Amino acid sequence: MKEVYITRISKFLPNRPISNDEMEDKLGTINGKTSKGRRIVLRNNQIKTRYYAIDDNGNITHNNAQLTKEAVENLCDKDFSSQDIELLSCGTGSPDQILPSHAAMVHGFLKNGNTEINSPSGACCSGMNALKFGFLSVKSGQTNNAVVTGSERISSWMKSDIFEDEVKHLEELEEHPILAFNKDFLRWMLSDGAGAFLLENKPKGETPLKIEWMEGFSYAHEIEACMYAGGDKLDNGFLKPWSEYPTSEWSKKSLFAIKQDVKLLGANILTKGVDSLKKTLEKHNMASSEIDYYLPHISSYYFKENLYEEMKNQGVEVPWENWFMNLYKVGNVGAASIYLMLEELVNSGKLKKGDKILLSVPESARFSYAYALLTVS
Repeated sequence: MKEVYITRISKFLPNRPISNDEMEDKLGTINGKTSKGRRIVLRNNQIKTRYYAIDDNGNITHNNAQLTKEAVENLCDKDFSSQDIELLSCGTGSPDQILPSHAAMVHGFLKNGNTEINSPSGACCSGMNALKFGFLSVKSGQTNNAVVTGSERISSWMKSDIFEDEVKHLEELEEHPILAFNKDFLRWMLSDGAGAFLLENKPKGETPLKIEWMEGFSYAHEIEACMYAGGDKLDNGFLKPWSEYPTSEWSKKSLFAIKQDVKLLGANILTKGVDSLKKTLEKHNMASSEIDYYLPHISSYYFKENLYEEMKNQGVEVPWENWFMNLYKVGNVGAASIYLMLEELVNSGKLKKGDKILLSVPESARFSYAYALLTVS
């Protein structure tokens, strides 16, 4: 088995940072009324700026595959070109279409010759699953390098016109036309961007990071779907897919909008997250005190204190001073968030040889968790 190193990291954040006061101008109002939930959600998540692939005139500037292609090209220079990529593994929770795959579309924009591609599906963990596929490929000697990515272009899913037919339908039924909080909530949480890593079997560059191990967990056998798109959850918890609804219902029910069961989220995301963290550390005979930098992807600063308390309760707390996050200025970019955090940490100048970095990514879709331990070489 080969050793595997992250030798280059890049990002691409579209256009300019968008403040909280500008969000509704970008995404639009629903039924001509400002959201009653927006200020509550923003007060809790404490995100100050984020990025959208929408220009100041309301035009879409990039799709997801284009964002990802830009991040990949930002890895490249005269010493490593896109032609040198042996494997392209791209994770996202918001692909531009059902088919072809996200990685195929990114490859199409790169136009970098024949290469193997891989497209993990899912939500936030898809970026980590893309990393794991590349990690295992290089580690096994199947390839000498891999480019792995996490990306989201979620803004177009959150624009007000996605929900207009549903609201009009509710008005016709004389129901109160307020968008359900489970849908409105995510409009103020998610944003656009992409990150990329180059994996190689030799430590190159100024700050090579050795991937020691990766772990993943799913609690779908215990818990019903929490965050979903392309379907509707019935009263019994069953997720009925869009393909089983008549086309007339697709827009009336906003079936392709992303929804989140916030009660289910609050009841499970932290307890299962810390349970999986504890299992990970026990498997590798590692104490939480050995972690020099803890990079948790959390959707909102609302969860930060409670996450720490749950860590204390289960005996695996990481000291506050070892936490590193940038949610407040780049937003929750789903599968890309962990890439954006690591990129900023590496470029901060804080790292020194031997430092241990734990990447921690939860996914609320049906409660999955992914971890990676890195050592600065």
